[in-house]
Amino acid sequence: MRSASIQPAVVTSVLSDSIAEAIGFEPGDRLVSINGDRPRDLIDYRFLCSDEWLTLEVLDAAGDSHTVEIEKEYDEDLGLEFESALFDNLIQCNNRCPFCFIDQQPPGKRDTLYLKDDDYRLSFLYGSYLTLTNLPPSEWERIARLRLSPLYVSVHATEPELRQRLLKNSRAGLLLEQLKWFQENRLQIHAQVVVCPGINDGPHLERTLRDLAQFHVGDTPAVASAAVVPVGLTQFRPTEDELIPVNTAKANEVIEQVTQLQSEFKDTLGSTFAWLADEWFLIARRSLPPESHYEAYPQIGNGVGSIRLFLKQFEAAAQKLPESINTSKHLTWVVGNAVEKAFEPILERINQVRGLTVTMAALNSEYWGQEITVTGLLTGYDILEKLKERNLGDGVLLPSLMLKRGQHATPENTYFLDDLSLSELSHHLQCPVWPVDDITELLAACATPDCTD
Repeated sequence: MRSASIQPAVVTSVLSDSIAEAIGFEPGDRLVSINGDRPRDLIDYRFLCSDEWLTLEVLDAAGDSHTVEIEKEYDEDLGLEFESALFDNLIQCNNRCPFCFIDQQPPGKRDTLYLKDDDYRLSFLYGSYLTLTNLPPSEWERIARLRLSPLYVSVHATEPELRQRLLKNSRAGLLLEQLKWFQENRLQIHAQVVVCPGINDGPHLERTLRDLAQFHVGDTPAVASAAVVPVGLTQFRPTEDELIPVNTAKANEVIEQVTQLQSEFKDTLGSTFAWLADEWFLIARRSLPPESHYEAYPQIGNGVGSIRLFLKQFEAAAQKLPESINTSKHLTWVVGNAVEKAFEPILERINQVRGLTVTMAALNSEYWGQEITVTGLLTGYDILEKLKERNLGDGVLLPSLMLKRGQHATPENTYFLDDLSLSELSHHLQCPVWPVDDITELLAACATPDCTD
């Protein structure tokens, strides 16, 4: 990576009681170099800051240059947060997967919605998925040198010709060689397989899972786990694609197929290894596996066991719910209709608190053209159209996973996938709208006198 592409890292916040606060860092300052080296990204920043003696080159908001010398404990954090994890160019994807969600969006929205990243650094830092088709040799060397593991890889198929067909990239057929590289370097990946009916299902899916399982060996298995996910389609996808949605019959077929392989893997590998996303069971109208099935939740980011984990966390947190609240409250809780049945026990328990009424609004997405919708894909348009004529009570609670929060997050720069802002939704609904990050925040919003506390 040419140093000319590396930009100073823009500071967005300074943590309280940190070294950076004591020195006088402020939002808007720009970090140029550490001990003479210009960090490419948050990975470099963390590595370079691990030293006990640091010399920082900094540009303040006015553009004036400063040199700052720091003595600190080894690995002690400076307390800086940045505008982006990448200080140079994003590694973008040049595949043309027909099921790519980026290509299934309508035109005319904010530019960031159309960025197709295939960046291993975001995979390492945040668990986003990459295909390994866009990495030059220098980046492979850096992954090995810095021990960037685990990475999260979109596999979809291990047969070279089939993966090339799915990704529309000739380099996609190199996957098995790349997995051998991970094995030789004692590095790990978590794999994702998006099942497209009629293309990579049936015997192709079995072949893929068995090929991946061959790398689940040793103390540091190259493939730590695999997730099987149903293809998600929207009404904006290209009309010439060959994709068809997953229906109830196909979901049941995949569940039966993978369940048999899971039993085999459990016997031979000591782990279930290949995991079915919760969506399969919701589409198939079947009960989810028990909580004990999910081991250490290795594929929680793919929605594997997320409902069970949420229910488990609720059971623990619900112990602290009061018997009653002093001021009566009526709230509306927005979720995707895919989880409606699964979350009914939560709703029933919450409403046992005297003075509290929570109504669940389980919505599908008319925006994306889906009959069954997971919560994270609901848009501001969906919520507005479905709720604008309802009695919403004292306010609306919605999971924050629906939202993209901007720098110094406010309702004005917090957006849904359709570009509607949180403040605009609240204005149109004429009531407060409160994002909640997890079950703890959900219950706190229900049980406290004022949701803004």
